[in-house]
Amino acid sequence: MDNYWENRNVFITGSTGFLGSYLTDELIRRKASVTSLMRDWVSKSRFIFSDTYKKVNVVRGEIEDYSLLERILNEYEIEVVFHLAAQTIVETANRNPISTFDANIRGTWNLLEACRKNTLVKKIIIASSDKAYGAQSNLPYNENTPLQGTHPYDVSKSCADLIAYAYFNTYKLPVCVTRCGNFYGGGDINFNRIIPGTIRSVLYNEHPVIRSDGSYIRDYIYVKDAVSAYLLLAEKMEDKSIAGEAFNFSNEIQITVLDLTRKILSLTGREDLEPVIEDRAAGEIKHQYLSAEKARKKLGWQPLYTLDQGLQETIAWYREFFSNPHYS
Repeated sequence: MDNYWENRNVFITGSTGFLGSYLTDELIRRKASVTSLMRDWVSKSRFIFSDTYKKVNVVRGEIEDYSLLERILNEYEIEVVFHLAAQTIVETANRNPISTFDANIRGTWNLLEACRKNTLVKKIIIASSDKAYGAQSNLPYNENTPLQGTHPYDVSKSCADLIAYAYFNTYKLPVCVTRCGNFYGGGDINFNRIIPGTIRSVLYNEHPVIRSDGSYIRDYIYVKDAVSAYLLLAEKMEDKSIAGEAFNFSNEIQITVLDLTRKILSLTGREDLEPVIEDRAAGEIKHQYLSAEKARKKLGWQPLYTLDQGLQETIAWYREFFSNPHYS
Protein backbone atom coordinates (compact mmCIF):
# COMPACT_ATOMS: atom_id res chain seq x y z
CA MET A 1 0.00 0.00 0.00
CA ASP A 2 1.41 3.38 -1.00
CA ASN A 3 2.27 5.54 2.01
CA TYR A 4 0.70 3.02 4.38
CA TRP A 5 3.57 3.24 6.87
CA GLU A 6 4.24 6.96 6.65
CA ASN A 7 4.13 8.51 10.17
CA ARG A 8 2.70 5.30 11.62
CA ASN A 9 3.97 4.56 15.14
CA VAL A 10 5.59 1.12 15.16
CA PHE A 11 7.22 -0.76 18.03
CA ILE A 12 9.78 -3.48 17.26
CA THR A 13 11.17 -5.81 19.89
CA GLY A 14 14.39 -7.43 18.76
CA SER A 15 15.49 -4.60 16.45
CA THR A 16 19.12 -5.40 17.18
CA GLY A 17 18.62 -8.93 15.89
CA PHE A 18 19.21 -10.08 12.35
CA LEU A 19 15.66 -9.88 10.98
CA GLY A 20 14.87 -6.93 13.24
CA SER A 21 17.54 -4.72 11.70
CA TYR A 22 16.26 -5.32 8.17
CA LEU A 23 12.65 -4.77 9.20
CA THR A 24 13.63 -1.56 10.98
CA ASP A 25 15.52 -0.29 7.93
CA GLU A 26 12.59 -0.96 5.62
CA LEU A 27 10.12 0.76 7.95
CA ILE A 28 12.44 3.77 8.14
CA ARG A 29 12.59 3.80 4.33
CA ARG A 30 8.79 3.80 4.30
CA LYS A 31 8.82 6.78 6.73
CA ALA A 32 7.33 5.04 9.74
CA SER A 33 8.08 6.33 13.23
CA VAL A 34 9.90 3.37 14.79
CA THR A 35 10.56 2.67 18.46
CA SER A 36 13.02 -0.14 19.21
CA LEU A 37 13.57 -2.13 22.38
CA MET A 38 17.28 -2.89 22.77
CA ARG A 39 18.70 -5.09 25.51
CA ASP A 40 22.42 -5.30 24.68
CA TRP A 41 24.73 -2.97 22.79
CA VAL A 42 26.18 -5.44 20.28
CA SER A 43 28.71 -3.34 18.38
CA LYS A 44 29.00 -5.76 15.44
CA SER A 45 25.25 -6.10 15.01
CA ARG A 46 23.90 -4.67 11.79
CA PHE A 47 21.55 -2.43 13.79
CA ILE A 48 24.57 -0.70 15.36
CA PHE A 49 27.28 -0.65 12.69
CA SER A 50 24.87 0.44 9.95
CA ASP A 51 23.76 3.34 12.17
CA THR A 52 20.13 2.20 12.08
CA TYR A 53 19.88 2.98 15.79
CA LYS A 54 20.40 6.69 15.04
CA LYS A 55 17.16 6.83 13.03
CA VAL A 56 14.74 5.38 15.60
CA ASN A 57 13.64 5.83 19.21
CA VAL A 58 15.79 3.40 21.18
CA VAL A 59 14.61 2.21 24.60
CA ARG A 60 17.11 0.16 26.59
CA GLY A 61 15.62 -2.76 28.50
CA GLU A 62 14.33 -6.32 28.36
CA ILE A 63 11.20 -7.97 27.06
CA GLU A 64 10.86 -9.58 30.50
CA ASP A 65 10.18 -6.12 32.01
CA TYR A 66 6.41 -5.76 31.88
CA SER A 67 6.23 -2.20 33.24
CA LEU A 68 8.69 -1.03 30.60
CA LEU A 69 6.52 -2.47 27.82
CA GLU A 70 3.45 -0.69 29.18
CA ARG A 71 5.38 2.58 29.26
CA ILE A 72 6.68 2.21 25.68
CA LEU A 73 3.27 1.44 24.19
CA ASN A 74 1.68 4.34 26.02
CA GLU A 75 4.31 7.07 25.70
CA TYR A 76 5.18 6.40 22.07
CA GLU A 77 1.49 5.92 21.13
CA ILE A 78 2.19 2.63 19.38
CA GLU A 79 -0.28 1.36 16.79
CA VAL A 80 1.60 -1.62 15.26
CA VAL A 81 3.81 -4.07 17.18
CA PHE A 82 6.31 -6.51 15.70
CA HIS A 83 7.48 -8.89 18.41
CA LEU A 84 10.79 -10.35 17.22
CA ALA A 85 12.76 -10.41 20.48
CA ALA A 86 13.74 -13.95 21.43
CA GLN A 87 16.58 -16.23 22.31
CA THR A 88 16.85 -18.00 18.95
CA ILE A 89 19.90 -20.27 19.16
CA VAL A 90 19.08 -23.96 19.68
CA GLU A 91 22.37 -24.84 21.39
CA THR A 92 22.06 -21.85 23.74
CA ALA A 93 18.53 -22.99 24.64
CA ASN A 94 19.77 -26.50 25.35
CA ARG A 95 22.50 -25.18 27.66
CA ASN A 96 20.22 -22.78 29.53
CA PRO A 97 16.51 -23.43 29.01
CA ILE A 98 15.38 -21.08 31.79
CA SER A 99 16.68 -17.92 30.13
CA THR A 100 15.16 -19.09 26.84
CA PHE A 101 11.78 -19.72 28.48
CA ASP A 102 11.95 -16.34 30.20
CA ALA A 103 12.63 -14.46 26.98
CA ASN A 104 10.47 -16.45 24.60
CA ILE A 105 7.46 -17.36 26.74
CA ARG A 106 7.24 -14.78 29.53
CA GLY A 107 8.40 -12.09 27.13
CA THR A 108 5.52 -12.94 24.81
CA TRP A 109 2.81 -12.90 27.45
CA ASN A 110 4.22 -9.66 28.88
CA LEU A 111 3.94 -7.99 25.51
CA LEU A 112 0.47 -9.33 24.77
CA GLU A 113 -0.83 -8.29 28.18
CA ALA A 114 0.62 -4.80 27.76
CA CYS A 115 -1.04 -4.58 24.34
CA ARG A 116 -4.34 -5.79 25.80
CA LYS A 117 -4.31 -2.86 28.22
CA ASN A 118 -3.48 -0.26 25.57
CA THR A 119 -6.34 0.83 23.34
CA LEU A 120 -4.05 2.43 20.76
CA VAL A 121 -2.50 -0.87 19.61
CA LYS A 122 -4.30 -2.10 16.50
CA LYS A 123 -2.02 -4.86 15.16
CA ILE A 124 0.44 -7.28 16.75
CA ILE A 125 2.62 -9.72 14.81
CA ILE A 126 4.35 -12.41 16.83
CA ALA A 127 7.43 -13.98 15.25
CA SER A 128 7.33 -17.71 15.78
CA SER A 129 9.26 -20.40 13.92
CA ASP A 130 8.90 -23.64 12.03
CA LYS A 131 10.42 -25.18 15.19
CA ALA A 132 7.08 -24.62 16.96
CA TYR A 133 5.73 -27.63 15.06
CA GLY A 134 8.37 -29.95 16.48
CA ALA A 135 9.28 -33.15 14.66
CA GLN A 136 6.49 -34.37 12.39
CA SER A 137 6.08 -37.42 10.18
CA ASN A 138 3.82 -35.59 7.72
CA LEU A 139 5.64 -32.91 5.75
CA PRO A 140 5.57 -30.14 4.76
CA TYR A 141 4.20 -28.39 7.83
CA ASN A 142 1.06 -26.39 7.21
CA GLU A 143 -0.67 -24.08 9.67
CA ASN A 144 -2.93 -26.89 10.90
CA THR A 145 0.02 -29.08 11.89
CA PRO A 146 -0.02 -29.59 15.69
CA LEU A 147 2.35 -27.48 17.79
CA GLN A 148 4.41 -30.04 19.65
CA GLY A 149 7.96 -28.93 20.26
CA THR A 150 10.02 -31.37 22.31
CA HIS A 151 13.29 -29.49 22.98
CA PRO A 152 13.68 -26.20 24.90
CA TYR A 153 13.75 -23.76 21.97
CA ASP A 154 11.00 -25.60 20.07
CA VAL A 155 8.82 -25.80 23.19
CA SER A 156 9.30 -22.08 23.86
CA LYS A 157 7.93 -21.30 20.41
CA SER A 158 5.03 -23.76 20.70
CA CYS A 159 4.06 -22.12 24.00
CA ALA A 160 4.34 -18.57 22.68
CA ASP A 161 2.11 -19.48 19.73
CA LEU A 162 -0.57 -20.92 22.00
CA ILE A 163 -0.41 -17.90 24.30
CA ALA A 164 -0.90 -15.60 21.31
CA TYR A 165 -3.93 -17.61 20.23
CA ALA A 166 -5.33 -17.48 23.77
CA TYR A 167 -5.12 -13.68 23.76
CA PHE A 168 -6.94 -13.55 20.45
CA ASN A 169 -9.54 -16.13 21.36
CA THR A 170 -10.28 -14.79 24.83
CA TYR A 171 -9.73 -11.03 24.45
CA LYS A 172 -10.02 -10.58 20.66
CA LEU A 173 -6.55 -9.06 20.63
CA PRO A 174 -5.58 -8.31 16.98
CA VAL A 175 -2.63 -10.67 16.78
CA CYS A 176 -1.17 -12.82 14.00
CA VAL A 177 1.69 -15.31 14.15
CA THR A 178 4.42 -15.83 11.56
CA ARG A 179 6.26 -19.13 11.19
CA CYS A 180 9.26 -19.04 8.90
CA GLY A 181 12.07 -21.31 7.92
CA ASN A 182 15.68 -20.44 8.76
CA PHE A 183 16.50 -16.83 7.95
CA TYR A 184 19.71 -16.01 6.12
CA GLY A 185 21.33 -12.95 4.60
CA GLY A 186 24.05 -10.39 5.21
CA GLY A 187 24.29 -9.17 8.78
CA ASP A 188 23.72 -12.42 10.68
CA ILE A 189 26.61 -12.50 13.16
CA ASN A 190 25.59 -15.76 14.83
CA PHE A 191 28.38 -17.66 13.14
CA ASN A 192 27.37 -20.98 14.65
CA ARG A 193 24.58 -20.92 12.05
CA ILE A 194 25.42 -22.83 8.93
CA ILE A 195 25.25 -20.07 6.28
CA PRO A 196 27.23 -17.25 7.94
CA GLY A 197 29.56 -19.80 9.53
CA THR A 198 30.36 -21.46 6.21
CA ILE A 199 30.88 -18.13 4.44
CA ARG A 200 33.22 -16.93 7.19
CA SER A 201 35.20 -20.18 6.96
CA VAL A 202 35.59 -19.76 3.21
CA LEU A 203 36.70 -16.15 3.51
CA TYR A 204 39.29 -17.17 6.10
CA ASN A 205 40.43 -20.09 3.94
CA GLU A 206 39.21 -22.66 6.48
CA HIS A 207 37.23 -25.87 6.11
CA PRO A 208 33.59 -25.25 7.13
CA VAL A 209 32.34 -27.23 10.12
CA ILE A 210 29.02 -29.09 10.19
CA ARG A 211 27.84 -29.92 13.73
CA SER A 212 25.43 -32.64 12.59
CA ASP A 213 26.03 -35.59 10.27
CA GLY A 214 25.11 -33.33 7.35
CA SER A 215 21.84 -35.07 6.54
CA TYR A 216 19.53 -32.71 8.48
CA ILE A 217 17.04 -31.11 6.08
CA ARG A 218 16.03 -27.49 6.49
CA ASP A 219 13.97 -24.76 4.88
CA TYR A 220 15.64 -21.37 4.26
CA ILE A 221 14.17 -17.93 3.54
CA TYR A 222 16.12 -14.84 2.51
CA VAL A 223 15.81 -12.06 5.07
CA LYS A 224 14.48 -9.53 2.53
CA ASP A 225 11.66 -11.93 1.62
CA ALA A 226 10.86 -12.28 5.31
CA VAL A 227 10.65 -8.49 5.72
CA SER A 228 8.24 -8.21 2.81
CA ALA A 229 6.14 -10.98 4.36
CA TYR A 230 5.90 -9.27 7.74
CA LEU A 231 4.95 -5.91 6.27
CA LEU A 232 2.41 -7.40 3.88
CA LEU A 233 0.79 -9.34 6.71
CA ALA A 234 0.51 -6.20 8.84
CA GLU A 235 -1.08 -4.33 5.95
CA LYS A 236 -3.50 -7.17 5.24
CA MET A 237 -4.59 -7.11 8.89
CA GLU A 238 -6.74 -4.13 7.91
CA ASP A 239 -9.09 -7.02 7.13
CA LYS A 240 -10.13 -7.87 10.69
CA SER A 241 -10.90 -11.47 9.74
CA ILE A 242 -7.15 -12.21 9.48
CA ALA A 243 -6.57 -11.61 13.21
CA GLY A 244 -5.90 -14.77 15.20
CA GLU A 245 -4.33 -16.61 12.27
CA ALA A 246 -0.86 -18.03 11.74
CA PHE A 247 1.01 -17.92 8.44
CA ASN A 248 3.96 -19.93 7.19
CA PHE A 249 6.44 -18.05 5.01
CA SER A 250 8.84 -20.16 3.02
CA ASN A 251 10.59 -20.72 -0.28
CA GLU A 252 9.21 -24.25 0.01
CA ILE A 253 12.58 -25.80 -0.61
CA GLN A 254 14.23 -28.58 1.34
CA ILE A 255 17.96 -29.03 1.33
CA THR A 256 20.39 -30.96 3.51
CA VAL A 257 22.94 -29.07 5.57
CA LEU A 258 25.73 -30.78 3.62
CA ASP A 259 24.24 -29.85 0.23
CA LEU A 260 23.76 -26.27 1.38
CA THR A 261 27.37 -26.07 2.53
CA ARG A 262 28.58 -27.42 -0.81
CA LYS A 263 26.36 -24.93 -2.66
CA ILE A 264 28.09 -22.08 -0.80
CA LEU A 265 31.49 -23.59 -1.58
CA SER A 266 30.51 -23.77 -5.25
CA LEU A 267 29.21 -20.18 -5.36
CA THR A 268 32.48 -18.96 -3.82
CA GLY A 269 34.65 -21.16 -6.05
CA ARG A 270 36.11 -23.01 -3.07
CA GLU A 271 34.99 -26.60 -3.58
CA ASP A 272 38.47 -27.59 -2.37
CA LEU A 273 37.48 -26.73 1.22
CA GLU A 274 35.78 -30.03 2.02
CA PRO A 275 33.44 -29.69 5.04
CA VAL A 276 34.40 -31.18 8.42
CA ILE A 277 31.45 -33.25 9.67
CA GLU A 278 31.46 -33.43 13.49
CA ASP A 279 28.21 -35.40 13.93
CA ARG A 280 27.63 -34.03 17.45
CA ALA A 281 24.28 -32.20 17.10
CA ALA A 282 21.71 -33.00 19.77
CA GLY A 283 18.21 -31.75 20.48
CA GLU A 284 17.53 -30.70 16.90
CA ILE A 285 14.81 -31.75 14.44
CA LYS A 286 16.10 -33.91 11.59
CA HIS A 287 13.73 -32.97 8.77
CA GLN A 288 11.53 -29.92 8.41
CA TYR A 289 10.14 -27.68 5.74
CA LEU A 290 7.07 -25.51 5.35
CA SER A 291 4.13 -25.09 3.02
CA ALA A 292 3.44 -21.42 2.23
CA GLU A 293 0.25 -22.16 0.32
CA LYS A 294 -1.93 -20.26 2.80
CA ALA A 295 0.21 -17.11 2.55
CA ARG A 296 0.12 -17.30 -1.24
CA LYS A 297 -3.64 -17.70 -1.43
CA LYS A 298 -4.81 -15.52 1.44
CA LEU A 299 -2.20 -12.75 1.40
CA GLY A 300 -0.94 -12.88 -2.19
CA TRP A 301 2.64 -13.27 -0.91
CA GLN A 302 5.47 -14.96 -2.74
CA PRO A 303 9.26 -14.84 -2.32
CA LEU A 304 11.26 -12.72 -4.74
CA TYR A 305 14.61 -14.47 -4.29
CA THR A 306 15.72 -17.98 -5.18
CA LEU A 307 18.17 -19.67 -2.81
CA ASP A 308 21.06 -19.03 -5.21
CA GLN A 309 20.16 -15.35 -5.61
CA GLY A 310 19.89 -14.85 -1.88
CA LEU A 311 23.17 -16.65 -1.22
CA GLN A 312 25.00 -14.59 -3.83
CA GLU A 313 23.85 -11.34 -2.17
CA THR A 314 24.74 -12.78 1.23
CA ILE A 315 28.25 -13.82 0.18
CA ALA A 316 28.86 -10.36 -1.30
CA TRP A 317 27.77 -8.74 1.98
CA TYR A 318 30.19 -10.83 4.07
CA ARG A 319 33.06 -10.22 1.66
CA GLU A 320 32.66 -6.50 2.28
CA PHE A 321 32.12 -7.00 6.02
CA PHE A 322 35.27 -9.04 6.54
CA SER A 323 37.34 -6.74 4.34
CA ASN A 324 36.70 -3.92 6.83
CA PRO A 325 39.22 -4.29 9.69
CA HIS A 326 36.99 -2.34 12.05
CA TYR A 327 34.29 -5.01 11.92
CA SER A 328 36.18 -8.26 11.36
